[in-house]
Amino acid sequence: MPIENIPEIYIKNKKENPDLFVYDFKMTNDVVKSKVNLDMNMFSFLQVGKKQVHFAGTSVVVNKDQSLLLKKGNWLWTELLDTEAIYYCKLFFFSERKLQEFLDKHTTNEGIVKEEKPFFIIRNDAYITSYLNSLSTISEAPKVFMDNLLSVKFEELMLYLLQKYGSAFELYLHSLIIKETSPFKKIVESKIHSNLKLEEISFLCNMSLSTFKRHFISEYKTSPGKWLQDKRLQKAKETLEHGALKPSDIYLDFGYNNLSNFSIAFKNKFGYSPSEIAL
Repeated sequence: MPIENIPEIYIKNKKENPDLFVYDFKMTNDVVKSKVNLDMNMFSFLQVGKKQVHFAGTSVVVNKDQSLLLKKGNWLWTELLDTEAIYYCKLFFFSERKLQEFLDKHTTNEGIVKEEKPFFIIRNDAYITSYLNSLSTISEAPKVFMDNLLSVKFEELMLYLLQKYGSAFELYLHSLIIKETSPFKKIVESKIHSNLKLEEISFLCNMSLSTFKRHFISEYKTSPGKWLQDKRLQKAKETLEHGALKPSDIYLDFGYNNLSNFSIAFKNKFGYSPSEIAL
């Protein structure tokens, strides 16, 4: 899976380095999974479809009733069609310079950022719908006016969200300025119960697969494949013991392509098949 440098791949004039940039993303495939090197902080206004994103220490799923503000960095994201035949998402990128200007102008206290999250979930409402329509309207404006118009629209949006979410949003904005990277173990252990492959987890750690494996063995004294399999099978066993789900309901969630492979691995570890738990 190639790495997509965003928003660079969307900018026609590669000599430009805009502080603000809007792009309409559409697709008609059922599922698209991407490795993304996000070079600017970004609003993702999902209008049709569903979106799942994994960052270094966490993941989130949203539908068309929600939008996301995403921190720049390495992401894995999956776009899914809903009931419509097209997936549509309006992306609004902004630089740290623009963010700092806004914070200097409209906030007075950085506060204490207790927990740095790479995303902020925004509940779509009538204002957001109207706002997105206005962004579409100004997209036809001459280039000479566009930069100023986008500056006004960016400030308008940020002020609205500051009013709507208060200190939680303000603290999140300040956290985007803080230069911190998540520790290796935090990233790995946050993905224990996902169905991500090793190559995808290594990408989130900003490492090649070979470097990731060496680092993992140094940290955990065992191979990443065996360690993750053991952790995921243990969690699968606990899930089945609750009685609400069957093996056929969960094998994909724990990284297995088919039920047979899951059952074999499960029996090799615990000495009995997963279907026996439900009996």
